[in-house]
Amino acid sequence: MNSAVEILHKQSCSLVIQSRGEVHTFFNRGIKDLYNIYTTDKSLLYGAVIADKVVGRAAAALMILGGVERIYADTISQLALELLATTDIVVEYAEVVPHIINRTKTDLCPMERATRHLTDLNDICRAIDDFVRSLA
Repeated sequence: MNSAVEILHKQSCSLVIQSRGEVHTFFNRGIKDLYNIYTTDKSLLYGAVIADKVVGRAAAALMILGGVERIYADTISQLALELLATTDIVVEYAEVVPHIINRTKTDLCPMERATRHLTDLNDICRAIDDFVRSLA
């Protein structure tokens, strides 16, 4: 875990995935990279160690569905922690916030808003899919 966190901070990545003996770094904002991995190469997530700048409820759901083993987050929402508490995933973090805020700091992050009341992981995944498709 420490090496993934070190890479996250030294390379100013948004996401680091250690999986199958390899390290993958990503730099996009938001959930885009994690969603792309989940939809195109989910096996990369299985048993992986992830270091992420921000983990909200939607990202947590993708990590659970992908079979991630360990997560480190600089910032994690209470909503994400509650979802992750139902799993065996080891979670470490620097800061817990009630919820993730949008980039303009005026409201909830759109993904946090869209998933906050959903209880089924597949429903959360569908909400993420709808959001990502709306951006295309």
